[in-house]
Amino acid sequence: MKRQLLGVAAILLSISTYAQDNPLWMRYCAISPDGTTIAFTYKGDIYTVPSTGGRASQITTNPAHDTKPIWSPDGKKIAFASDRMGSMDIFEVNKEGGIPKRLTTHSGNETPVAYKDAGHILFLANIMPTAEDAQFPSGQFQQVYEVNTEGGRPILFSSMPMEDISINHTGNTLLYHDKKGYEDPWRKHHTSSITRDIWLCSLNGNRTFRKQTAFNGEDRTPVWASDDKSFYYLSEEKGSFNIFKRDIDGNTSKQITNHTKHPVRFLSAASNGTLCYGYDGEIYTVKEGAIPQKVQISIVTDKNDKDLIRQIKRSGATEISLSPDAKEIAFVLRGDVYVTSTEYSTTKQITNTPQQERDIHFSPDGRSIVYASERNGLWQIYQTSLAKKEEKQFAYATDIKEERLTNSDITSFQPQYSPDGKEVAFLENRTTIRVLNLKSKAVRTVMDGNYEYSYSDGDQWYQWSPDSKWILTNYIGIGGWNNKDVALVNASGNGEIHNLTESGYSDGNAKWVLDGKAMIWESDRAGFRSHGSWGAEADIYIMFFDLDAYDRFRMSKEELALLEDSEKKDKEKSEEKKKADNKKDKKKDSEKEDDKKEVKPLVFDLENSRDRVIRLTVNSSRLGDAVLTPKGDKLYYQAAFESGYDLWEHDLKENKTKIVMKKVGGGALLPDKKGENLFLCSQGGIKKVTVSSGETKPVEFEAFFDYQPYGEREYIFDHVWQQVEDKFYVKDLHGVDWKGYHEAYARFLPYINNNYDFQEMLSEMLGELNGSHTGARYYSNGPTLSTATLGAFYDETYDGDGLKIKEILAKGPFAVKKTDVTPGCIIEKIDGKPIVKGQDYFPLLEGKAGRKVLLAIYNPATGKRFDITIKAISMGEQSNLLYKRWVERCRNIVDKLSEDRIGYVHVKGMDSQSFREVYSEVLGRCRNKEAIIVDTRHNGGGWLHDDLATLLSGKEYQRFVPRGQYIGSDPFNKWLKPSCVLVCEDNYSNAHGFPWVYKELKIGKLIGAPVPGTMTAVWWENQIDPSIVFGIPQVGCMDMRGQYAENHQLSPDIEVYNTPEKALAGEDQQLEAAVQEMLKTIGEKEIKQSHPDKKKKVSKHNL
Repeated sequence: MKRQLLGVAAILLSISTYAQDNPLWMRYCAISPDGTTIAFTYKGDIYTVPSTGGRASQITTNPAHDTKPIWSPDGKKIAFASDRMGSMDIFEVNKEGGIPKRLTTHSGNETPVAYKDAGHILFLANIMPTAEDAQFPSGQFQQVYEVNTEGGRPILFSSMPMEDISINHTGNTLLYHDKKGYEDPWRKHHTSSITRDIWLCSLNGNRTFRKQTAFNGEDRTPVWASDDKSFYYLSEEKGSFNIFKRDIDGNTSKQITNHTKHPVRFLSAASNGTLCYGYDGEIYTVKEGAIPQKVQISIVTDKNDKDLIRQIKRSGATEISLSPDAKEIAFVLRGDVYVTSTEYSTTKQITNTPQQERDIHFSPDGRSIVYASERNGLWQIYQTSLAKKEEKQFAYATDIKEERLTNSDITSFQPQYSPDGKEVAFLENRTTIRVLNLKSKAVRTVMDGNYEYSYSDGDQWYQWSPDSKWILTNYIGIGGWNNKDVALVNASGNGEIHNLTESGYSDGNAKWVLDGKAMIWESDRAGFRSHGSWGAEADIYIMFFDLDAYDRFRMSKEELALLEDSEKKDKEKSEEKKKADNKKDKKKDSEKEDDKKEVKPLVFDLENSRDRVIRLTVNSSRLGDAVLTPKGDKLYYQAAFESGYDLWEHDLKENKTKIVMKKVGGGALLPDKKGENLFLCSQGGIKKVTVSSGETKPVEFEAFFDYQPYGEREYIFDHVWQQVEDKFYVKDLHGVDWKGYHEAYARFLPYINNNYDFQEMLSEMLGELNGSHTGARYYSNGPTLSTATLGAFYDETYDGDGLKIKEILAKGPFAVKKTDVTPGCIIEKIDGKPIVKGQDYFPLLEGKAGRKVLLAIYNPATGKRFDITIKAISMGEQSNLLYKRWVERCRNIVDKLSEDRIGYVHVKGMDSQSFREVYSEVLGRCRNKEAIIVDTRHNGGGWLHDDLATLLSGKEYQRFVPRGQYIGSDPFNKWLKPSCVLVCEDNYSNAHGFPWVYKELKIGKLIGAPVPGTMTAVWWENQIDPSIVFGIPQVGCMDMRGQYAENHQLSPDIEVYNTPEKALAGEDQQLEAAVQEMLKTIGEKEIKQSHPDKKKKVSKHNL
C-alpha cells in the first residue's frame, strides 16, 4: 500500500512540475567571469546552470520576455533586457534571482552589451546621435549609452554604433563588431560589403579606431582573451560560423572549433580561458586546444504556457462569402471557417485546426461551402456540407460533413463553385485554372499557368460566367507582368482564350454583370500615374458583349422608363396567355416552368466589344472592389482619395456621386441577389449596408476559437518552409539542403513558447538560403505610452540640473514658433517637474507626443527664467527632422567645396514621393549647377531604377531661342549635364538596382563603398498570427548576360570609405571625393571680364 502511494505521489509530482533534460533552443548564453556558471535565455526567462552541467536555476519568472543576459565583472549580478513594460528595457538582478531592478525607461528598445565597470552598464538604444556625427541618422544605427547600476540618467558613450562590445581588463580598450546597414542578422554564408567586421577602439583621450579583420564575409562577437593581447571571435571564414583567435593587429587567425552544419552563436569567455557558446540550440564550452563539451542541462520548472486556449471572438474576420439567400455569411477568422446568421449572432464553427483555411465560397444551393486548407504542408480543396436534409442553414446545423475534393500533390487553392453548382474551379500551382466536376471527380485544365504570374497568394482573380461555360480572368500572356489584361476563357478546357483588353495599361479584376451581357473591370488607363516608380489611379469600366444591352445601358432615365413600361405590359400579356394555356395543359406548363429556370448559354459579339466600352467612375482613384446593381443603374465602389477607402455610390442615370460610408476598408463587396444590400468585411468586422438608405449595421458574430499556440507555430513553420520551396527566385534554392533544414529546425518547436524565439528560429532557418529580403519579423505590442522628444541636441558635457540645449532642430518644436529659446538655454522643468542632475528625465515625456508641454527655461547668458509651451513630437517625427538636417548638411558641404558650382540631392527611397523630390531638386534648385551629385546611400529600395536613370541620362539635342534669348533645352525633363552617384554598403534592393543600371548604361561614375547584391523583388507575407511576417525573394533580376543581380556585389568606380574618426568629427569622405571628381569633370571655371573677348580661367586648386 505504501509503495502504491509513493507511486501516486510520483505521478502527481510529474504533473505539477515540468522537467526537460537537454532542452533545446537555449539562446544568448554567457559564461560568468570566473567560469563557474552560465546564464542563458530559455522560453523567455533567464536561467543559470553550472558550466559543468546539471540542473538549471530559473532566475526570472515574469510572463514578459527576458533575454540577452550579461554578467557583472564580479559575477554577482546579471543584467538583461525585458519587455515587461512594453518595450525592451535594461534590468539587473542578483545571480541567485530575486526582484530585478529596472534601469532604463525609454520607450524604445534597449539591450545590454557589456558592463563598463562594476557600476555601469553599456547598452544599445536609438535616442539621439551627437550633433557633430556625420553618419546617416537612422533607427538601425543605435548609439551606445551607459547607465549606472543604481539607475539614473543614461549617458551617451558612443554615437558610433558598436555591437557585441568586449572591454579589456584595464578598461581602456574595447573590441566590437560594426554595423554598416541593413541585412537580416541571422543570414549566413554571404560575402559582401555589408558583412560585419571587428574593430578595436582605444578609449584613451581622443578615441582611435583600428579594423582588426579583413575577411569579406561575417566576423562577429569579439571577446578578449585573458592576456588582453589577443581575442576570440566568430567567423564564417572557413564555412559555417566557428570560433577563431587572432592577435591584436595580427594578420593570421587560428580556428578553435570546427562545426559544420550549423553556426556557432553567442560567444563569451571566462578569465580562466573557458569559452562558452551556443550551437544547434544547445550550449557548449571549450578551451583552446581542447574538444568542445556539450553542457548537459536539466530544467525542472512549472509549465507556464498552455497548449489550448479557448476564446470567444467577436472581431477578427479577414474574408467573407455570402449565402445565396443572404441569410448567412461564411467568414475566416485566424485561419478557421465560420458561418454566422446575418440577422443574429448565432455562429457555427466549420473548421477547427491549427492550420489555415481560406478562400471560402458558398455553393449556389447554400448547402455547401468550399475552401482551401493547407494541411500536411499542402494546399488542397475541401468542402463542408449540411448532412441533414431538413437542416437549411449552417448557423443552426447539428451535423456537417467535410470532404476533400482534390487529391493532388500540387498546391491548389482559391476554389469557386460554378453558378449551376456542378463544378468547382480552382487554381493549381497558383496560376493554372482547373475545373473539378463534382459528380465524376474528373479534373480538367482551363487555362495554362504560364499565362499568369502570382507574386503574392491571393493576387489572382477569375470568375465564372452566369451560364457556367466561361471564365473571366487576369491574363499576362507572354511578358505582360507590368501591364496585365483581362481574358475570356472557355471553361470546357478546349484552349479557347480571348484577350479582351490589350490596352498596354493594367486591366484586371473583371466581373460579369447584366446577366453576362457585359463585364466591369478595373483599369488605370485614364488615371494619374506615379511620377516615378509604380502605381496609378484607376477607374471602373464596362465592356458590352451584346449590342442590345449596350444600347439599353446608354438610355436616359426617361427612355429607360418608357421601355420598361412597354416591357411590363408585354410581360403581363404573355402571362395572361400562359394562364389560358395552362388550363388546357397543366403538364406542359410545368415543363415550361422548368425550362424557365434554365440559364441560356451566353452569346458574345467580341469583334466590336472594344468599341462598346464606357468609363463608369467619374474620378480616378485608388480602388477597392466595385459592384454594379442588377439593373445597371448604380455603381458601388470603394475609393481612396486621401487616406482610407470610402464606399461611394454613382447613379449612372442621374450622373450623381455620393459617399455612402466612410473608412470601410478595401475588402470585397458582396451584394445580395436583388442588389438591395451590400456586405463587406472591414477592420475585422462584418457590415451590412442597405443600398436605398445608406444605413449601415454590423453583422455580429460569436466565434468559439480554440487557440493552439504550439500547433499554430508548427503550422506557420511548415507554411514558411513550403512557401520558400514554392516561390524562391531560383528553383535550386541556392543549392541548400532545404528538406534537411526543415528537419533540423522543426525539432526546436516544442521548446519555443513565444514569438521572439519563434521569429529568431524562422530567421535562422531562412538565413540558410543566403538570400537577401528574407528572415522573419515579429511586431510586439510595444509600450502603452511612447517617450516624446523636444527636438533638440543636448550638451553631453553639461553636468548640472536640467538639460542644456546645444542645437535646436530646424522645423522642430522650438523652431516652429517664437520661444526665445536659444542654444545654451537650460530646460529646468517639464510640466512643473524638475529635471534633476543625474536623474532619468524620460518618464517626464511619456505619452506626450503631439501634446503641449510646459517647459521652465533658464538662459545663463541673460540670467532670465521664463516658461514656454511647445508641442512635443514623437521619435518618428524627430527621425525625419534629423534626416532633413543630414541632407541640408551634405548640401552645404557640396556648396562650400564647389563654390556653388555642383548640386546635391539625396534619394531617400525608391518611390514616387522620393522621385518627385529628386526631380524638383535636380531640375529646380540645381538647374543652373554645372554638375550634380546624386546620393543614394542608405536607401532601402523600392522601384525607381529606370526613372532615375532616365532622368540623369539626358542628351541635349535642341535649344529654344526666341529672338536670341536662350529659354530652355530639349529634353526639358531630364538632367543634361555631368553627374555621379554616391553609394555605400547600406544600399539595399532597388538602391542596388539603380546604381547598377547607372553604371551599366555608362551615365556616370559610382563613388563610395561597394554595394551588396540585393536587387531582387520580395513578398513580405503576413501569417495567421498577424504579428509574424516573413520575406521571400522571388523575382530575380537578370542582366542581358544571364547573370542574376542577387549576391553579385557592385563595385564603385572610385572606392572610398568613411572612417569612424572622421565621421564622428563631422567629415564625409565619400561626399568630399564626389565633389573632387565632379570638379575634375567640369574643369576650370570661366569668369567673364569687363572686356567681352577676355576670359579668366580659374583652376579648381584656387577655389
